Amino acid sequence: MGRIPFNIVDVFTSGEPFTGNQLSVVMAAGKGLSGTTMQRIAREFNFSETTFVTSDGPVNGGHDVRIFTLTDEVPFAGHPTLGTAFVLARAATPGSPATVVLNLGIGRIHVSIEYGEKGPTRLTMRQRQPEFGNKKLPPGALAAVLGLPVAAISADFPVLEVSTGLPFIIVPISSLEHLDSIKLDMDAYGNLIKNTAAKAIYAFCLQTGGQGLTARMFAPHYGIAEDPATGSGCGCLGGYLVHTGALGAGPVSVTVQQGSAVGRASLLYLDARRVGGAIEVMVGGAVAAVAEGFLLIP
Repeated sequence: MGRIPFNIVDVFTSGEPFTGNQLSVVMAAGKGLSGTTMQRIAREFNFSETTFVTSDGPVNGGHDVRIFTLTDEVPFAGHPTLGTAFVLARAATPGSPATVVLNLGIGRIHVSIEYGEKGPTRLTMRQRQPEFGNKKLPPGALAAVLGLPVAAISADFPVLEVSTGLPFIIVPISSLEHLDSIKLDMDAYGNLIKNTAAKAIYAFCLQTGGQGLTARMFAPHYGIAEDPATGSGCGCLGGYLVHTGALGAGPVSVTVQQGSAVGRASLLYLDARRVGGAIEVMVGGAVAAVAEGFLLIP
């Protein structure tokens, strides 16, 4: 029976134990795991995503990593990127690298790491240039999907598909009360995503609730009823905020709260700005080690 090491970490923690988004990082290099087996292992952990480090060390400057949701392999996701970089940084010899590079399905992602006395304190990834869908989605359709009145979808800004490697439908919600009352209608959701590249919905509210913005993410297509913290969606939100000018014409630097609705309070740090004709997006947060062990694979 083979013994395959893994680490469990919490990503985008809010500062309290057992907050943020759970992730299992499987050190799969040299184990000969097939994609089918990786998918089965991801279902066994039953987290939003599980990552597999498939190279023994850097390959062409980065570590080869595959990301699986409960139903599919995806080319990019935010909290798996930061969580995997955290595990690799802690295992690095010599220790405390300033940057960890991951080779993902969308290409290389660089993760910068800040340290304190006890190890990494904040990890930040530079995401790809945001891409925007060609059409605005009708507010009424999203209201039906989210179980809200049409007036709950903010009339000041559009509903757009945005991608920095994984596409999301970005939905501006008019109040925290409406954001809190979302109840996904699965039939309406299924009908919507038949005609969209994005299968995940990232709803946000510009009301602060005391600190930064507030967001919720829903992706039943990937087996995720509601995600506690979504770095890729947050990056798409950064591109959206700059593109639409929702927070003004200057750079965006805000915190984003997520996860309270599922009992996993999370805090994400979002920075976005125009650089020439492009939009630069950075998403960061804290990561905490929770557990480590071995998978026993026949």
